[in-house]
Amino acid sequence: MKLSKRKMLLVSFMLFSLFFGAGNLIFPPFLGQNAGSKTPVALLGFLLTAVVLPVMGVLVVAKFNGLDKLARKVDSRFAIFFTVLIYLSIGPGLGIPRAASVPFEMAIAPYLPQNLASYAPWFMLLYSLVFFLLAGWLALNPKKLVDRIGKVLTPTLLTLLVVLFVSFLFGGKTAVAAPQEAYQNAAFATGFLEGYNTMDAIAALNFGLVIATTLGTLGVSEKKGVMHYTLRAGLVAGGILATVYGMLTYLGMKSSAVYPLQDNGAWTLRCIVQEVFGAPGAVLLALTFTVACLTTCVGLITSISQYFAGLFKKVNYKTCVLVITLFSFAVCNQGLSTILSVSVPVLNAVYPVAIVLIVLGLCDKFLEGNKVVYPLTVGMVGLVSVLHALESVKVPLGVVSTALQKLPLYSSGMGWVLVALVSVVLSVAGVKVYEAVSAKKEKNTEKAEQAVTEPTA
Repeated sequence: MKLSKRKMLLVSFMLFSLFFGAGNLIFPPFLGQNAGSKTPVALLGFLLTAVVLPVMGVLVVAKFNGLDKLARKVDSRFAIFFTVLIYLSIGPGLGIPRAASVPFEMAIAPYLPQNLASYAPWFMLLYSLVFFLLAGWLALNPKKLVDRIGKVLTPTLLTLLVVLFVSFLFGGKTAVAAPQEAYQNAAFATGFLEGYNTMDAIAALNFGLVIATTLGTLGVSEKKGVMHYTLRAGLVAGGILATVYGMLTYLGMKSSAVYPLQDNGAWTLRCIVQEVFGAPGAVLLALTFTVACLTTCVGLITSISQYFAGLFKKVNYKTCVLVITLFSFAVCNQGLSTILSVSVPVLNAVYPVAIVLIVLGLCDKFLEGNKVVYPLTVGMVGLVSVLHALESVKVPLGVVSTALQKLPLYSSGMGWVLVALVSVVLSVAGVKVYEAVSAKKEKNTEKAEQAVTEPTA
């Protein structure tokens, strides 16, 4: 079945909204403020991990019809472990609670009257209750996601962002600072790593199945059609993402010498909104954060519920939605600081493995028949990334740490790149050598057999 341009645009809008959540608002302006004059180079690195990889991830998961099937290329037991880990970390254990707590703590709590500041936890409880009731209700019927998100929430979000950007162009104070130390000599690599924080490459491993399912409800069921329209939706959504990231990064860069550097980009956005719109700007900021995070939460709840409903046959989809929503609500109220303290090491451990799976999945037709490349590459990258995550939380590793420090780019968190490349080369070369040796042995065996059966002169 052929989709109309209107439906194709709505699916693309939905995919963009699924990706664009709390981190996507916070990290681009923070990157611009830190990178200063080096922002264009840093932004290129950021777009690789925050746009290109997520779009590739959606395509790969649609190609394999689910993350679990892609992960089985490594091992069936790994497939279950890694898929559950991804769904829990990006979902109720980390991603969903973070997406709900960020808009409150960054765009609502700072504007509470001083006499009510001590009641902030209660306001958070009320806000998150309404937030998750709405998110759970939207997720209960995934067939209506295109209408609910593509027609209403995405246009609302994009309108709010464009209003903010255009207003800043005509009324914001601008001054560009020199780059911070991390960006002075490694702007591209630092921007690349900052893209991890959006969690979008991991989220893509969830959303690929959501897009494929949505296309199915629109009448696109053939594999070729699903891949075609998934690619088109990914390109359009990726283009919108890149444009929005460019706008937000520009805000951070142009105000990098206006406001002092803080811990996150939300503070920068608050300053800009306050300057451009005054007190009413708080409403604009709160709406922008809430709508962005709500769409992401709905997508995550939907994709994770679909997976667990398939994994546990006796538990239906609606029950999974209810359990995930309630659990996320409970974790959310533990506070943003607690959630963020867990997120960094988890992302450092999981993200490189997700990237490697996405790239291998894209190259699968060139690796067909090679049963070593997936297990070896994913295993080695996983080992290095887990050890790096342990180091980041000050776990003493002794001589292992000394050896790891010798890896190129390890100090910048990208030591796994060389490990991945070497593992792929060894896997491919090893299989080629093994096949050549086996073929030679087989040929020699055939000659020996012929020599035995031939009559002597």
